[in-house]
Amino acid sequence: MALHLLKLCVGADSIEDLERWRDRTAPGGRPMAHVTRMFPKRKAEILEGGSLYWVIKRVIQVRQTILDLEEFTDAEGVRRCRIVLDPELVRTSPAPRRPFQGWRYLKPEEAPADLSAATGGHELPDDLRRKLIELGVW
Repeated sequence: MALHLLKLCVGADSIEDLERWRDRTAPGGRPMAHVTRMFPKRKAEILEGGSLYWVIKRVIQVRQTILDLEEFTDAEGVRRCRIVLDPELVRTSPAPRRPFQGWRYLKPEEAPADLSAATGGHELPDDLRRKLIELGVW
């Protein structure tokens, strides 16, 4: 069973902000990448179908499938991890999270479900979904 990563989406106030960042950095549906300092020791488990779950405004709201984890050294000689992501943003059931630094492992059984026709909420406008989350009713 795949292991997931959990990461704060710093600088984004909404899923729309994340979409704009994706469209700027990986236009045309190309895979996108997020660079972080630490490299996961459990790479093989993550690459078995894991996703990066984004925490936006203290709530997990969306995920992206992880395509690869690449270790590299930046221009200053610091080792980094490039998380290569599928450009598709999959909305999830909202799940509150406290702030943290870096990333965390997220076990499959702790990951929020994807929003779909079966679970409901997939057709809500993003601004209404955001307001319901802010009010704590969803």
